[in-house]
Amino acid sequence: MVVTSGGVDKLVVYEGLGVREVWIFEDGAFRLFELGAAGYEPREHSRFFRDLDFEVLAAHVAMEDQDDAVRAYWDHLKSRGLG
Repeated sequence: MVVTSGGVDKLVVYEGLGVREVWIFEDGAFRLFELGAAGYEPREHSRFFRDLDFEVLAAHVAMEDQDDAVRAYWDHLKSRGLG
């Protein structure tokens, strides 16, 4: 994941580099895009991380303290038998 702000349209740059999937975190939520023949198209789920719950991930990314966020997300994964 790349965290950026403002400036150049990043999707155009990523398209030129052939990046297959882009996640944009904005206003507390993720937007996903997949590169197709006509450019990037919005997607509901990641092609590469099919079981990743982006709403849960967004809640942890938005936490102020990074250490707390990582611990809380790890606990979340373990509670579901994934960690």
